[in-house]
Amino acid sequence: MIPGSGNLITDVAGLKVGNAQDETLKSGATVLTADQPFTASVHVMGGAPGTRETDLLAPDKSVDQVDAIVLSGGSAFGLDACSGVSDAMRADGRGFQVGEAIVPIVPGAILFDLLNGGDKNWTENPYRALGKAAYRSASQQFDLGTAGAGTGALAAMQKGGLGSASLVLEDGLTVGALVAANPLGSVTTPGDCHFWAAPFEIGAEFGGLGPDPASGLGRAHVSRKAKAMHSAPPDKANTTIAIVATNVALSKPQCQRLAVAAHDGIARAIVPAHTPGDGDLVFGVSTGARSVDAGALAMIGHAASICLARAIARAVYLASPAAGDLLPCWSDVHDLS
Repeated sequence: MIPGSGNLITDVAGLKVGNAQDETLKSGATVLTADQPFTASVHVMGGAPGTRETDLLAPDKSVDQVDAIVLSGGSAFGLDACSGVSDAMRADGRGFQVGEAIVPIVPGAILFDLLNGGDKNWTENPYRALGKAAYRSASQQFDLGTAGAGTGALAAMQKGGLGSASLVLEDGLTVGALVAANPLGSVTTPGDCHFWAAPFEIGAEFGGLGPDPASGLGRAHVSRKAKAMHSAPPDKANTTIAIVATNVALSKPQCQRLAVAAHDGIARAIVPAHTPGDGDLVFGVSTGARSVDAGALAMIGHAASICLARAIARAVYLASPAAGDLLPCWSDVHDLS
């Protein structure tokens, strides 16, 4: 397995990602779409998810394919980003045809970034416009770190962000991950230097510093985020939301199993993960371009978990500072002593 040419989820041919953000708001939205509808499902392991249309993605529900998936900041307000994407797709004549009606199928998930230092005193919900702008900007190349849905994200010890990574398996089978990381837990070990995901790093994609040589880690939870958000319970302002995708032809139940396997990547990159106050969820996506035998599915799920762990670390590693930040970036605080 090696990373694809871009080390992005868009290394899965046919997929496009768009970002839109508001620096004053300290929030934004990210859209995954494609030229054709794609098969998708979802698996939730956090205790506090915020979602739209995810019931439709259950294996027993009637619609097999979707037109786009949205990741957004804004907590419940951010779900309106899906409406902006739906508006734009309908204008483009894209969606599920029901007689003369066109209904774009646009599931989404949100993270909580309402108390991150940005100006949230809007008079009109800004997320519908952000969703539409993100969709209009979709391409194979997109920014990571402080961008899109990761613009206002915060991990326990430093700024979170938007991350992505990919792997190419034998015969061109490709897997990629896209994540907005805003967890209750920490993405780095004590001292802010080493990433929990370091054993899975390829090259120096998030610093190349290797695993923490210390032992007995993970027994204490320290959080700058909890102290910075003293006006809110620290277990009510979190979530890691992600998409994993492959060019392998998968059914909707198989896409759900892909999402289940990918959750291991969250647990490898964030400590603690899947808490009652996180809304951790993963969408599983298939473009259906390549057929493989059933024996390959376990390795595809494994690759997705590795991609997601790496994407989470890259989200934090690539975060950039901005005026009014509550937390520093990894590049500002990591300690090599």
